[in-house]
Amino acid sequence: MPYVIETWDKPGSQALRAEHRPAHLAFLAEHAKKLLACGAKLHDDGSDLGGGIYVLDTEDRAEAEAFIAADPFTKAELFERVSIVRQRRAYVGGVCLL
Repeated sequence: MPYVIETWDKPGSQALRAEHRPAHLAFLAEHAKKLLACGAKLHDDGSDLGGGIYVLDTEDRAEAEAFIAADPFTKAELFERVSIVRQRRAYVGGVCLL
């Protein structure tokens, strides 16, 4: 069962996010095999909401915690809050896994 990691940026941190985005994207590419999905959270109009969601393919909470701790956004102290929750895969790509 994967872990879902949700992050919330500190208010007014768009410049910090932009500054560290290239390193963040390189980090994601480096760990692509472990990512079932990830992306920034957006307002309905497509503008940045400030935070993201990662679905990490691991059975181990410690690995999920280590993953987000190593993210350049975390190291830059971008996040106000981080949530890590285990998820049951019910449907993936339109396929029932129950």
